[in-house]
Amino acid sequence: MNVTEYMSALGQSARKAAAEMAAVSTSQKNQALLATAEILDQRREELAAANAQDLENGLNNGLEPAMLDRLELTPARIDTMIEGLKQVAALPDPIGVINDLKYMPSGIQVGKMRVPLGVIGIIYESRPNVTVEAASLCIKSGNATILRGGSEAIHSNKAVAQCIAEGLKQAGLSESAVQVVETTDRAAVGELITMPEYVDVIVPRGGKGLIERISRDAKVTVIKHLDGICHVYLDADADAEKAQRIAINAKTQRYGTCNTMETLLVNVSRAEELLPALEQEYAHIGVELRACAKAQKILNSCVAATEEDWETEYLAPILSIKIVEDMDEAIAHINKYGSHHTDSIVTENYTRGREFITRVDSSSVMINASTRFADGFEYGLGAEIGISTDKIHARGPVGLEGLTSEKYVVLGDGHIRT
Repeated sequence: MNVTEYMSALGQSARKAAAEMAAVSTSQKNQALLATAEILDQRREELAAANAQDLENGLNNGLEPAMLDRLELTPARIDTMIEGLKQVAALPDPIGVINDLKYMPSGIQVGKMRVPLGVIGIIYESRPNVTVEAASLCIKSGNATILRGGSEAIHSNKAVAQCIAEGLKQAGLSESAVQVVETTDRAAVGELITMPEYVDVIVPRGGKGLIERISRDAKVTVIKHLDGICHVYLDADADAEKAQRIAINAKTQRYGTCNTMETLLVNVSRAEELLPALEQEYAHIGVELRACAKAQKILNSCVAATEEDWETEYLAPILSIKIVEDMDEAIAHINKYGSHHTDSIVTENYTRGREFITRVDSSSVMINASTRFADGFEYGLGAEIGISTDKIHARGPVGLEGLTSEKYVVLGDGHIRT
C-alpha cells in the first residue's frame, strides 16, 4: 500500500468514526479518557522504552538539545499527560448544548446547537505529550482525529496511541476515532492536508516553516498561528513595581513559547526611570538586549536593534526594546510588527487601558498582566489544541468549544409557514 492509499484508508476510517463520535454520550467519552489515563499509568515502562528508542535515534541523527528536551517523556511529563486527561474529562461537554433559544412571532423556537467539526487532522513536531492533549480534546468534543507527529517521535507516539486505542475500546468506542499516522514518509503530510473529502480541519503545531507550508498547500481549512511576536507596553501611567514584575516575567518565565514577550515598548516619559532597573535584572538572568537609538543612550549594555529585530520571534533570551512617544506610537508599532498573538499594556489609567485593548488587533490583549497567561489552561479551557490568530471561527487559545461549530435548530409543534 502506497502513502496515498494508506492515508485514504485512514481518512475513510476517520470519517466513519466521526459520524459515530457525534452521537456519543458525555459519560462514554469521559470513560474513554479516564480509561486511557489508567492505561498510561500502567504502561510507564513501555512508554519509557519507546521514548528511549526515539531519544537514541535523535542523538545519532544530531538532533539539537532543545529538540531532545521536547522529545523526552520524563515521569513528570507522563504524570502531566494523565492529569490532563482527567482535567478534560471533568470539563463540561459542549456538544448538544443549545444557546439563544427564543420564540419567533410565528410560534417556532429557534436556537443554536453546538456540534463537532468532524475529522480534525493535527500535525505537530517533537513532543509526544501532544498526542494525548490533542486526542483528549478531540474525543471530548465528539470529533475523530488523525495525528501526524514528527518522525523523531514515531516510537513514542505509537506507544501512546496504543494506550488511547485501548481506552477507546474499553469505553465501547471506535478505535478509529484517534489514529496516529505510522509512516514517517513526509508525503503523508501532503496527503493529509489535501483530503477535504475526509478531513474537515487541519491544526498545525510546529515551527513557522511547517505552518507556512501547510497554510500554502492545504485544501482543508487551517486553524493556525505563524509566530508569536508579543509586546508589553509600559505606559506613562504604569506602576513601577507592576512594570518591573510583568516585563521580567513576560520575557523570562519561559523563552521558547509563543506567548513570550519579544519586544518591550516604553513610554519616553518613564524610560530613564524604568529601564536601568530592568537592564540590571535582565543582565542578572542573562538576557541580551537590542535597543533603539533612544534606549541605547539610557542602557549600558545593549546592541543596536535593526528592522529585522522588530519582526523576529527569538524564542531565546534576547529582547528588543523601543522607546515610544505615546500609546499611539506603541499601538502603531504593535499593529505593524506584531503577529496578532498577545500584547499587553501596563498602566494605571483605566481609560487608556480600555483604548489599548480596543485598538490592538491581536487574539489576546491584556491590561497589567504578563503575556505568558495566553494559553488554554490559564484561560480556564482545561487544555488547548493550539493558538489561532485567524479572525474566522476560533481565535486565541483553541479549547473544546473551538473544536465545535453551531447549527440552527428549530422547535415546532406542527407549525407551517403561511
